[in-house]
Amino acid sequence: MFLKMRSILLFCCAAVLLVSCSEYQKVLKETDVKAKYDMAEKLYEEGDYKRAVRLFEQIAPQYVGKPQGERVMFFFADSYFKNGDYYLSGYQFERFIKSYPRSDKIQEASFLGAKSYYMLSPKYSLDQTETDKALLKLQTFINNYSESEFFEEANTMARELTTKKEKKEIEIAKQFNKLGEFNLPVLISAITAFDNFITDNPGSVYREEAMFYRIESATRLALNSTLDKKQERLEDALESYNTLMRYFPETEFKKKADDYAETIREELSAYDTASLSK
Repeated sequence: MFLKMRSILLFCCAAVLLVSCSEYQKVLKETDVKAKYDMAEKLYEEGDYKRAVRLFEQIAPQYVGKPQGERVMFFFADSYFKNGDYYLSGYQFERFIKSYPRSDKIQEASFLGAKSYYMLSPKYSLDQTETDKALLKLQTFINNYSESEFFEEANTMARELTTKKEKKEIEIAKQFNKLGEFNLPVLISAITAFDNFITDNPGSVYREEAMFYRIESATRLALNSTLDKKQERLEDALESYNTLMRYFPETEFKKKADDYAETIREELSAYDTASLSK
């Protein structure tokens, strides 16, 4: 009995689905714009964004300048977003913002447009063009809608993307530092990269790491420098150590940093001894 009822239920569900698909295909092919609009909105409300967006694609141009145009354009863009088509949702939300700047949906459209680019942001090691776009959109939203319900989420996303860009910057600087083991002049580029990072990103979570690796680069460069440059570079490396200790006295890199500092001081003591003997 149970199996019979289950079979009947499955048959009914399949029949309903078949009728629904048949009706959708019929509306998709006909020229009645109102019928397409009604079904598109019905599918959108039911969460069937994949089929809804195909209908919105067909009717959106027909509603430009009409009272329903605002509603159609928002649902059109949001259907792309809900489907995960973030390039298209970003583009369509931009069109919506330009076309309906006074819409009640303008805040949500601005947020979802920015979030579309956020979703396109790749991992830190890849090109960050989309990340830059997302940050610009998010910052514009944050500046314009500080009272929005989406404000905190926008801030969280902006911080995440900023950290991602910082990660890329410091990894590039660390790569210079690593290459400097085999090509000493590259250490000068590493030191410059760490200096720029520390200056440009005062609140970064990677600031402590940048300060430590600057010590490492500066120490290696100093120890392998010619006599006419060695003392000055040793003093520069020691100043890097003092800066790290000033800002991060309990740094996770303390043991290695202390070892570098001890080596630097031993080297510098030779110059002090030479000065006294004169």
